[in-house]
Amino acid sequence: MAGRRALGRRFGWLWASYAVSAYGTGLGFGAFPLIAILVLHSGPTEVAALSAAGRAVGAVVAVPFGPWVEFRRKRPVMVAADLIRFAAMASVPAAFALGLLTFVQLLLVSVVVAAANIAFKAASGAYLKSLVPPADLLVANGRFESTTWTATVVGPPLGGAAIGLFGPVATVLADAVSYLLSALGIRAIGGHEPLPAPAARAGAARLRAGDLLEGWRHILAHRTLRPLFLNSIVVNGLIMASEPLLAVLLLGRLGFAPWQYGLVFAAPCVGGLVGSRLASRLVTRFGQREVLLVSGALRACWPVGLAFVQPGVPGMVLVIAVQLGLVTCCGVFNPVLATYRLDHTDPGRVSRMLSAWSVSSSAAIAALTAAWGLLAAVAGARTAIAAAGVILLATPLLLPRRAKDRHGENGAGAGADDGAGAVSLAARETAADQA
Repeated sequence: MAGRRALGRRFGWLWASYAVSAYGTGLGFGAFPLIAILVLHSGPTEVAALSAAGRAVGAVVAVPFGPWVEFRRKRPVMVAADLIRFAAMASVPAAFALGLLTFVQLLLVSVVVAAANIAFKAASGAYLKSLVPPADLLVANGRFESTTWTATVVGPPLGGAAIGLFGPVATVLADAVSYLLSALGIRAIGGHEPLPAPAARAGAARLRAGDLLEGWRHILAHRTLRPLFLNSIVVNGLIMASEPLLAVLLLGRLGFAPWQYGLVFAAPCVGGLVGSRLASRLVTRFGQREVLLVSGALRACWPVGLAFVQPGVPGMVLVIAVQLGLVTCCGVFNPVLATYRLDHTDPGRVSRMLSAWSVSSSAAIAALTAAWGLLAAVAGARTAIAAAGVILLATPLLLPRRAKDRHGENGAGAGADDGAGAVSLAARETAADQA
């Protein structure tokens, strides 16, 4: 079976590094909102601001990262990004132990981590594309996606238990250590990674505005990537805008315990694991475009149900059911989208395309999270969650409508056909967001 295909020792190290990192993310799921609510006694507006400000400023800081990464070896960039995230995250439990933790520090850590995430994504996509043969990239992407959802099944309940036993910052420390272990694993991959061409390196020394915009230019000029891009940033933004409000609603007014909060987001991730395992088979049977359109439309149907959550067991069952449907659809959609966008991006543009996509997604999430925080302050968290769910029902209209692309559209050609996706390499953030 394709899913069991051996991809080599170097990919094994990369996968192991990713697994450690993904499990750290699972343990730390929702850690900052929990700390803000339970330790710093923040309200819904502050919790939304925490999610929004870090992403917004991180996205602005990261705008030059795409072209900068494009012209450098990718593995050292990935290691450096992991080490930066380790140091930033580790500062939170250190400050808490000294009694110095503040809301401002959480904001600063969010900014640093958001910027480092974008740099890591820009490097990791291009690195995976150079590491794995073209025919195996969808298989590799599916393995990363499966690992993400497995970690999200196991991590949040363990994280909730760890918070109960060791305090609210225990999972932040675990997440920080996972970044360090990931850096060590990526460093151990070994092998020779060639420098970019001398002409490209010379161009990197004098980055121009056109270089900064190349990723967006490529996405927006492509007939199919453009609607997929718009759909992706709106859907992710609305889902993430609801996440801190749902945390406030469940942990505050409805009285969910931290372990219950972790459970209702962990159990449904079995669906994400199933979806990611089915993605390759569905593409083989029905075609890449058809799977993208159907799974992309179906994932928008679920979040409106969260507006009806109630206390106790009925509320837990409802959240689990809604999340199961959502993450199953995301488990199919994510690796297929990752495949499609690298299939249609030349190797020399991969880092800039991924950086542009990540910056735009982070900026959209920040803007929508801030807007929904204000809406919740005026109308209540439940009303804001309902509004996001209703708007999501219209997002399938942003998906591409044509049955298939013209061959070689927008310069994809043969050069773009030798890659199949690596967003899941950085999906420790994205999958947790969508869960």
